[in-house]
Amino acid sequence: MTAKDYLTIDDFDVSGRTVLVRVDLNTPMDPEGNILDDMRIKSHIPTLIDLEDAKVVLLAHQSRAGKSDFTTMKPHAKRISQHLGRKVEYVDDIFGSHARDKISSMNPGDVILLENVRFYSEESLKRPAKEHAETHMAHKLSPLFDFFFNDAFAVSHRSQLSITGFTETLTSGAGRVMETEISSLDRGIKGGESPCIFVLGGAKVDDSLKVAENVLTKGGADRVLLTGVVANVMLAAAGVDIGKVNLDFIDSQGYTDQIDRAKIVLDKFEGKIGYPIDVAMNDSGKRLEVHIDELPDGGLPINDIGLETIVSYSGEIKNAKTVVLNGPAGLSEVKPFALGTHEIIKAATESGYSIAGGGHISAEVRNLGYEDKFSHLSTGGGACIDYLAGDLLPGIEALKDAAVRYRLNK
Repeated sequence: MTAKDYLTIDDFDVSGRTVLVRVDLNTPMDPEGNILDDMRIKSHIPTLIDLEDAKVVLLAHQSRAGKSDFTTMKPHAKRISQHLGRKVEYVDDIFGSHARDKISSMNPGDVILLENVRFYSEESLKRPAKEHAETHMAHKLSPLFDFFFNDAFAVSHRSQLSITGFTETLTSGAGRVMETEISSLDRGIKGGESPCIFVLGGAKVDDSLKVAENVLTKGGADRVLLTGVVANVMLAAAGVDIGKVNLDFIDSQGYTDQIDRAKIVLDKFEGKIGYPIDVAMNDSGKRLEVHIDELPDGGLPINDIGLETIVSYSGEIKNAKTVVLNGPAGLSEVKPFALGTHEIIKAATESGYSIAGGGHISAEVRNLGYEDKFSHLSTGGGACIDYLAGDLLPGIEALKDAAVRYRLNK
């Protein structure tokens, strides 16, 4: 998708205007309600700086109903204030008279954060944008605003009220996080400088295979290197006996049928799919390096790629002009099996342009202190992999539709 498909903050004069911004402040919290990781909160600061002459109202969520961290947005307002360097006022209401009165009395430069939008049950219903636009929340809030900006890429794979409803009622565009996510991920999908290498891992086998097919079909990727559970599935597809324990795990995750799909992908993209030549097995908690031709009968759990594979993959990654990482290479939360993930991350920092998909792999990049060495760290887990797989994200499609309507009415 090009920048011409949607509007951004740059397309409007927002000075003195009242602006509604959907942000993603969803963050890990401890039982006492303290924020443990504010990466997503910090990511929105450039958007807020560019809207500093407007009256800015933020809509966000924290967790979901039934979870222990399903709580108010008060701590988030305090943390945004710290990073922004000016007060962000928390309002314990979403669209009631209290919230509406606060919005109506704002001055340019004011920023308020409304209550957890998921406290309103209709927020989580999956509906078309036009139906969301007919809800009480949309009807009550829309008249108070001049613009709506969606800056919540990480939840834009969901057709929820605060993501798509206001694009039907307000002049709408993308915030800086959304804009950066689209342009950076497009660079991977459509191919930045060649060679472009995708390294796919983690446990979501179907998603990884879909991403592989998408980027190889579109010509964005020159090579796809597989790690994690998807690599084990590909090894089985290539005729390697990975052992009953690993096949049973694949079956327990509901991915046995993906072995046949992996065979098709392997045949279709011959020479463009890389899979491990050796693996690290878990032998009572110890790392056991084994070549794929010498896997023991019955097997042990495969918990990481092996040293030879790490060296081979790292060489390809370091020499690449564009690298996209998505998913860990192994059981990275267990020290002996974090080696593959960490070495691939280190190698990516030496490539020309490096992208880390959201979720686990971005967390590992930050844990290693390599945030500043990556060209782009995605804020979205599910949204990122859906986008890389070629799926249409409702939040982005709604912005595109809003841009078409805006241009027709100009």
